[in-house]
Order: sequence, then structure tokens, then C-alpha cells
Amino acid sequence: MKGKRNMWTALLLLLIVAVAAAGCGGKAGDAGTNNATGGQGEGSKTVSKNNKDIVIAINANFITLDPHNTSDTHSITGARTMYEGLMGFDENMNVVPVLADSYKISDDGLVYTFTLKENVKFHDGTDFNAEAVKINLDRIRDEKNNLKLRKSFAKVSNVAAQDAKTVVITLSEPYNAFLNKMAMALMVSPKALKEQGDNIGKNPVGTGPFKFKEWVQGDRLVVVKNADYRQKELPKVDSITFKPVPENGSRIAMLKTGEADFIYPMPTEQVSEVEGQKDIVVDKIDSTIVRYVTLNTMKKPFDDVKVRQAINYAINKDAYIKVVKSGLGAKLDSTMSSKTQYYSKQTGYDYDVAKAKKLLAEAGYPDGFSAEIWGENDSETMKGMQFIQQQLALVGIKLDVKSMEGGTLSQQINSAKTPEEAKIQMWYVSWSPSSGDADGATRGLFSSEMFPPAGANTAYYKNANVDKWIADANKATDPKKAGAIYADIQKQIWEDAPWAFMGVDQVISGKRAYLNGVKVFPDGSISVRDAEVKQ
Repeated sequence: MKGKRNMWTALLLLLIVAVAAAGCGGKAGDAGTNNATGGQGEGSKTVSKNNKDIVIAINANFITLDPHNTSDTHSITGARTMYEGLMGFDENMNVVPVLADSYKISDDGLVYTFTLKENVKFHDGTDFNAEAVKINLDRIRDEKNNLKLRKSFAKVSNVAAQDAKTVVITLSEPYNAFLNKMAMALMVSPKALKEQGDNIGKNPVGTGPFKFKEWVQGDRLVVVKNADYRQKELPKVDSITFKPVPENGSRIAMLKTGEADFIYPMPTEQVSEVEGQKDIVVDKIDSTIVRYVTLNTMKKPFDDVKVRQAINYAINKDAYIKVVKSGLGAKLDSTMSSKTQYYSKQTGYDYDVAKAKKLLAEAGYPDGFSAEIWGENDSETMKGMQFIQQQLALVGIKLDVKSMEGGTLSQQINSAKTPEEAKIQMWYVSWSPSSGDADGATRGLFSSEMFPPAGANTAYYKNANVDKWIADANKATDPKKAGAIYADIQKQIWEDAPWAFMGVDQVISGKRAYLNGVKVFPDGSISVRDAEVKQ
């Protein structure tokens, strides 16, 4: 056994050195990365833009364009090009009015009164008014529809269209994240909802600056300028084409040749190569995106907390950041990013193979076990899963890596109607609270009400205290009290280890120098509202 351990260690070290060297050298090792010729830097082609049609290459497919049923960041990005809510987010994830002109909150925190913008129309010519808002919120709240946004509106007891421009929403109890949730409730044309029904996810009709043209799943989503948009805020580009390109080398090649005007995420191993080139700009910001592995706490052997803790000790998080993220990120030291509201730092789970083996032995698995790890089929996710596979092999855990296209993976996860039906064991994934608040980083992931398909608690984690504390935190109108409750929540979840806590991303994007106004928000969504091509 000792000889095998040494062999595994040597192999792992060779892998780390090889990958790290590739990162330092700025080579992805992918055919096609350096096919372009000429230009200002190696592999970069000087390209000017003589039209106002831009291409954005992303690393995964869209799942749906139904704004009330999205949970993945790319689908949220797509929806936000065409849809708007009463509230929205600025680039720092602050909540700001969009279709609302103003709002008032009653002293007891139960009644929200929104005054709406006037003379706004949906893309199909339908008037946007208070009745349209009511129809949308009633759709979200209807249990029969089973939409992902429904749980965020569970405390809404009544929605009233007081007059054409006034909506009054009454809650059953205070909910301090409610404005953030309203920013996620994008408004769909009532006419389109009636005509399209469940197909609205493939035929979007909103009030936004861009209108739907076509969506060819796996190939492209095209949106075009809404010429009837509020005149002082007309888009400055004619169309935007989003192209899913899972393979890192192909995505960076598209940026270098100008085939793509903007790419996200920028492959971390390519950052050092293209930084400083005249025609390419690399943007980096700290994010709210956390990387982790969900561990199905209702399946053996993950139902044993010692096994879950052992997995956390067995993975070298510093090496993970260096090898998988090319040093562009940080270790995850809580259930949420330090950029998220009410973050509370935790300690423990430093790399300790001996401790991991001891815990596995105490749990009855002295020789480890076999399991599956799921993830999407993009380059970086594959690299992350392979790294985790090799780390856990050192403590006897043999992982079968299964990569899938995003829609297939979502279907695999959400087709299970009960925890007993769930086939998921481990899932390497990222999450960002698109609603920008601590509730968005907590309830959907750790409340026992949020097992799939209702939510994203794919660890099937259930802790009575955590469930109660989440409810208490939402009712807390005093920020200090809410912060103290969220600190308790994070501490308990950290100890229970329903995840292998991996890292926090830096948001890194690349663009051609002639493109302005396209930016990635801290939650990983892409804002195209102010996109502009400098001629």
C-alpha cells in the first residue's frame, strides 16, 4: 500500500508541475489556439469593426429563456437582454428601480407599493402596466407551475393592481431580501404568456432593450435592437449573438481572430499570454461565484459527516487554485464569497491526508470507496473534476468522472422528484447569488424546502436548526440581528460539510479593444445594456 501511495503522490506532483508550467507559459495546449496570424501579439489578429453586430462566446449552453424558471447564470444573462423587472441590479449588485419609477415600504415591512413607469410596451405591443405585473407575479406564485422563482415569493400574500401604474404587494411576514427578489422577477408579456404557455422559454417577449430573434440550442442565441425602446436609452449595437463554446482553446482563438468580440470566462491559463496586447483587453473583478462539490447527504457513503469532512481534508485547495484556476482565485472559506452580504469566515479543512484517512476509517471506509462525480463538459470544469479525482485517489476514493452538456445535466438532476429518486452523488459546480443577497447564497442551496426540482439543494442537506435560522434571518429587519443569524448558519453548514468547499472565482473576461460597455457583474452574469462599438 505504501508503494502505491508513493506512486500516486509522484503522479499527482507530475500533473501539478505540468499543468502549472502550461499555465505559466500561457499555452492552453489546445489545437486552434494559435492559428490566427499577424497582429500586435502572438496569435492575435488586428481586427477593426465595421458593423454594430457583436458576438459573445460563453462556455456553456443556455438552459431556458423563461425568466421565472432560470437558475443558471447564462440563462439569466440571456433573459436580462430581453426582459426587465420592476427592480434590477447595477454593476455592484445594488438594487435599483428599472420598470418602477419609485417604491415605498411600510413601517412594518409588510406592504410594498410600486409606482410604475408609464408608456412602456412589451415587444409584441402589449401595454406594460400594473395588471401585467400582477399576472406575472401570480404566475410565479402558482404552485402548479412549479417555477424556480416561486419559493422566493412564498411570503407574498396578495398582489393588487391599485390602478394602471400602482402595484401593492402584501407579505405575510417581513422578508428583508424582497427587493432583491423583485429584481429577479422579470416581466413577461401577458399576451405572450397566454399564447405561448410553457413554450415561453423558447419564445421570449419582454420590455427590454433587445428583442428575441432566434435560439438554436447549442449553437447560438441572437437578440436584436429594440427600436421602440425608451428613446433616450436606445441600444448602441444592432444585434448580439451569444455562442456557447465549451472548449477553452476555441474560445480564446475566437477572441484573437475577432470572430468573437467578447468572451467569458476568459481561460485562466491564457490571461498572461494576452495581457498587454494592443487589440485585446482583459478585465478582472472579484466575484460572488463559489466553486464546490455537492455531496448527496442522503446517499451512502455521503450520509456520514466523517466521510464528507474527510473529502474536504483530502483536497489541497491551494493546489486547486494554482492548477485549475492558474492562481486567479481564492480558497472558499465559508458557504459564500467574502463579497456576499453577511459573509462570515470559517476555519478548518486545511489539507491533511492523514486526517482524511483517519476519518474515513472511523466511518468504516479504511480502503475508501467508489463514486461518480458529475459536471458540465467545458474545459475548466473537466480540469477541476480531474484534479479532484486525483486528489481523492490518494485516500482511496475512486471517482468516475462524468461530464455532460448543461441541459442534459440539468435534466438528470431535476428529473428526480424525491430525494430517493436522485441519482446524483457528487456534482462539481459553481453558484452565485444572482439576487445579490445572503438569502440567495443560502436558502436555495441549504434549505430542506429547496431539494430539486424546487431549488438547488443538490446535497439534499437537511438541518432543522439551519432551516429555522434561514426563516429567522429573512424576518429580521435589524441588519445586525440578520448578520448574527447568518454567521450561525455558515458555521453549522461548514461543520456539516454538505459540500467539498473549493474556491471563489475571479471574474475574468476578454474583449476586443473596440468594444465598450459589455461587462461581467460579480455574480457572473453578463450585462450588454451599454454595449457600444467604437468605430
